Amino acid sequence: MIVTRFAPSPTGYLHLGHAFSARFAWNAAREVGGKFLLRIEDIDQTRCKSEFTAAILEDLAWLGLDWDGKVRIQSEHFADYQAALDRLDLMGLTYPCFCTRAEIAAEIARAGGAPQGAGGPIYPGTCRNLPRDERARRIASGESFALRLDVARALERSGPLSWEEEGKGIIPADPALLGDVVLARKDAPTSYHLAVTVDDALQGVTLVTRGGDLSSATNIHRLLQALLDLPVPRYRHHKLLTDARGKRFAKRDKALTLRALREAGRTPEEVRRMVEMSSKL
Repeated sequence: MIVTRFAPSPTGYLHLGHAFSARFAWNAAREVGGKFLLRIEDIDQTRCKSEFTAAILEDLAWLGLDWDGKVRIQSEHFADYQAALDRLDLMGLTYPCFCTRAEIAAEIARAGGAPQGAGGPIYPGTCRNLPRDERARRIASGESFALRLDVARALERSGPLSWEEEGKGIIPADPALLGDVVLARKDAPTSYHLAVTVDDALQGVTLVTRGGDLSSATNIHRLLQALLDLPVPRYRHHKLLTDARGKRFAKRDKALTLRALREAGRTPEEVRRMVEMSSKL
């Protein structure tokens, strides 16, 4: 059975792009009698608000989209992500990084630039080889740090990896494209990469549908799956919805949120047609 999911972050109201992504996943499941799950990705406790979570549920129901089972709220499952972090730590694959964003930028500038990855300059590994006693001393002193994944060491353990992309076949994974990604911070006990990988496995997701802007993230998710012995779903990355000028929809486009459209008198059917028309641009 196909199991898909829609996983928005409650940092604002849903817009037309979200409606397209949600319907894309919903159709992928419902057309073959599969399951469609809803997950609220609210690990960013400073930006996420309960009022937006409530609005997400309301907007999806208004659009005529139903979901199976209980909604998974990420902030209620930090213990799951900590368990995964503990496993990676026992393998010797994580390390504390004490660098601020400004210090990382300065280090890159001193080096005359940094290799470019899928998301921009790759972290230069400043803290990767700090002596164990220095790490312990700085942590004990209360210095703030993030936990990073040692990708090179992780790849030695995992070996070559790939994933199946619907419509494209087998795609070789290259986790090094993202460098030593952050897995957790003091103010966020888990990262997007770790949380979605763990969640997809725990929820039994067999087909991950999401925007093409997240395609590169699959490289690191595939590595985490291998390290944590998690099942590997298939992937289908869809196009990003844009307006007539080719501009991607965003939460700052308040006039195009589902809430604003509904308050302006638009019906669910009209919004579905708007989504369909925009998807053809």
